[in-house]
Amino acid sequence: MLRQNDPVCSEKTYISLYNTYAKKLNNFVYYKCGDSKEAEDIVQESFVRLWKNCDNVPLEKARSFLFTVANNLFLNIVAHRKVVLHYAREKPVGIDEESPQFVLEEKEYMDKLQTAISNLSEAQRTAFLMNRIDGLKYTEIAEALGISVKAVEKRIHKALVSLRKEIEGF
Repeated sequence: MLRQNDPVCSEKTYISLYNTYAKKLNNFVYYKCGDSKEAEDIVQESFVRLWKNCDNVPLEKARSFLFTVANNLFLNIVAHRKVVLHYAREKPVGIDEESPQFVLEEKEYMDKLQTAISNLSEAQRTAFLMNRIDGLKYTEIAEALGISVKAVEKRIHKALVSLRKEIEGF
């Protein structure tokens, strides 16, 4: 159990912080990036930065520090990918055993779905994926994101409305 006057630099407190927030932080990052290995790397780097800045981070701000650092690391990766994609060439598409019509329709649908999900606000996308992919209940999502259950309900509702609108009739 952590107490407010415990220093973050003590090994006991740091291990307790890790045990308390590592899984939640990993899920948070995973829903943003969709890659479990990348999420693990970001979580590890977040905790390394917490350790390096432990003298400057009060215990009551440690959770916020970790989530902010993880989010910023994720945004840096996204910015880097945009640069890479700008200079990358398109790879030739391989031959599939499915009919060309099916492959085309499937690709169009997946592109439409990915676009619709990416068009959601970050808050909506995170709450929606936590609920639909990880199967978390609204109360669990609210606790993980540090918001109210009503806010989670509203985010997921708006995400569903937006997705239905964009995919409807496709």
